[in-house]
Amino acid sequence: MEQITHLGVEQIDLADWRLLLGALRTRFATGSFGAGAAFVAAVGRLADTAGHHPDVDLRSGHVQLVLRGRGGVTAREIRLAERISALAADQGLDSCPERLQVLELALDTPESGAVLPFWSAVLGGGAADGDVVDPAGVLPPLWFQRTDSTAPDRQRFHLDVTVPPEAADRRVAAALAAGGRVVDQGRAPAFIVLADPDGNRACICTELGRD
Repeated sequence: MEQITHLGVEQIDLADWRLLLGALRTRFATGSFGAGAAFVAAVGRLADTAGHHPDVDLRSGHVQLVLRGRGGVTAREIRLAERISALAADQGLDSCPERLQVLELALDTPESGAVLPFWSAVLGGGAADGDVVDPAGVLPPLWFQRTDSTAPDRQRFHLDVTVPPEAADRRVAAALAAGGRVVDQGRAPAFIVLADPDGNRACICTELGRD
C-alpha cells in the first residue's frame, strides 16, 4: 500500500492556492456568473476524470474552490490544484487567494463534553474530533477551548478568522485602525488575539507556526 504523506504549509508552493485549516483553497475572479458557471463545468469534467472532486462556491463575480484530502493535503490534491489553475489560466481568469478567509466559532468552556451534544443539536451538525461540524459545509465549525474560569460575566464565544499569511498583517492593521487593540501576540504568526473597544476578543490566524 502506498504511504500517504500529508503536506504542511511550508511544503506547498502554489501561486493560486493557500492552505487554510487543512484544505487547499483558491478564489478566481470570473467577471460574470456565466463565465463562472462555464469554469465550474470545465472543473467538473476535469474532476470526474481525476476521480477527486473539490467543493465549489459559485457567485456572480467569482468562484471559490476547496480541495480536501483524507486527513490533510497530499500530492493528489496538489496535482489537481495545478490542473485547475492551468484551466483557469486558459480561460483568462485571475486568482485572488489573498481574499480567502475561513471563519470558526470558539466556545470557552470548562467541560466541552457536557455542552457538545447541545450545540450539535442546535446547529444540526455532527461531532468530529471534538468539534461540531455542519455536514453540508455551510455553517462554520464550532470548537471548544478549555477554560478554568466559571465567572458568569466571562466572554464565552469568540471568532477565529484564518487568512493567508500575506493577508494577516493587513487584517490586524485594519482592526487596530478601527479601534481595536492587540491582547496577545505571543503565538504569532499562528494567531494574534485582538479585542474591540468593548473588550470582546477575536483571533486572526494563519497556518504558519502551528507545529
